[in-house]
Amino acid sequence: MANVAVIGAQWGDEGKGKIVDWLSERADVVVRFQGGHNAGHTLVINGTEFRLSLLPSGVVRPEKISIIGNGVVVDPWALLKEIEGIKSKGVTITPANLKLAENATLILPSHGLIDRAREESRGADKIGTTGRGIGPAYEDKVGRRAIRVCDLAFPDTLPAKVAQTLQHHNALLRSLGAAEVEAGPLVAALLEIAPKVLPFAEPVWRLLDEAKKSGKRVLFEGAQGAMLDVDHGTYPFVTSSHTHPGQAASGAGIGPSAVGYVLGITKAYTTRVGSGPFPTELTDDVGETLGQVGKEFGVVTGRKRRCGWFDAVMVRQAIKTSGIHGIALTKVDVLDGFKEIKVCTGYRYGDQVLDRFPPSPEIQAAVTPIYETCEGWSESTRGARSWAELPALAIKYIRRIEELIEAPVALFSTSPERDDTVLVHDPFAD
Repeated sequence: MANVAVIGAQWGDEGKGKIVDWLSERADVVVRFQGGHNAGHTLVINGTEFRLSLLPSGVVRPEKISIIGNGVVVDPWALLKEIEGIKSKGVTITPANLKLAENATLILPSHGLIDRAREESRGADKIGTTGRGIGPAYEDKVGRRAIRVCDLAFPDTLPAKVAQTLQHHNALLRSLGAAEVEAGPLVAALLEIAPKVLPFAEPVWRLLDEAKKSGKRVLFEGAQGAMLDVDHGTYPFVTSSHTHPGQAASGAGIGPSAVGYVLGITKAYTTRVGSGPFPTELTDDVGETLGQVGKEFGVVTGRKRRCGWFDAVMVRQAIKTSGIHGIALTKVDVLDGFKEIKVCTGYRYGDQVLDRFPPSPEIQAAVTPIYETCEGWSESTRGARSWAELPALAIKYIRRIEELIEAPVALFSTSPERDDTVLVHDPFAD
């Protein structure tokens, strides 16, 4: 049985949380491998809604092992708050079923201050970050000045490490006209939270190696989406980590051969939060309808998502650069009732026709979509749990998407509920 990596194939918010939760029934271990608490996954189980940011989506199944990998940047205060919030809904979370990589980088309050001050200084040219310090934390990681989970266990050396980090942070804050951060209170706050965080710390690479040797199935959960990848996304309007499945290996501490099947999640239309190019964006009544019916608001920020038609060019490119074997198509039911549904099959740039998503922001902002029109359906697909329950025109739409993106639909979802999912091909069977 294969391990499975789940990644978004658009700009995030594709419904990864529900799919990972649904697949986790077949897995033994669920691993978050990148991102931070800027991610937002919503699960609806028996009418109860769970909103997760740092915790892997498999955590609502306490009999599974959930891992926050070394590729994740972790705000320890946000993590504990999220754990308490999930516990209040009846989910048991202890160091027995939640493991935190001991070498994961911590997000400090100063990271958020830098993040927000930078965004403010950009004015109209904002990147659209959540302001939670994810980018600055990754910068510190690469710059070799980060505070990591394991550092919390050494109170004698922690102050010197914090001072080194703040030397850089305060220089940035001064240049941005923001207040500096004092080392003493920050060290005290870290020492106070250390005994609450350290019980979850583990060499998770060893746990995963043991799982591999014993034949256990691992589900790798990505955050954001392939088009927010720092290399392959709409740079600079991207996140600060690699969202592609290659990061599943390095961000968890396991060899790339262990990743196995790559499942890409994509909505039956397209959304985006924050700034950046969006060729198929609809600012008319159609776009407003997609947003209202699809309840398109960010889980973390509450920001309204921009909506548009399905972009087959973008998803096809994400599939090829990510090595996606099959896709999970979500929110098919949101398209119920549309007389016509459009799909982007190319871009027009001046007198050129492009069949790829260009890397240059200037071209991305200037292209116009080339659409193919599909006939819509009037019947409801909401809650469908088999092909037989879908209208013929909905099936035709799904098949056309498969042709355009050059990848099969492995499963599709017709509502936020866990069981309203149709399995076409089991990723764990490969």
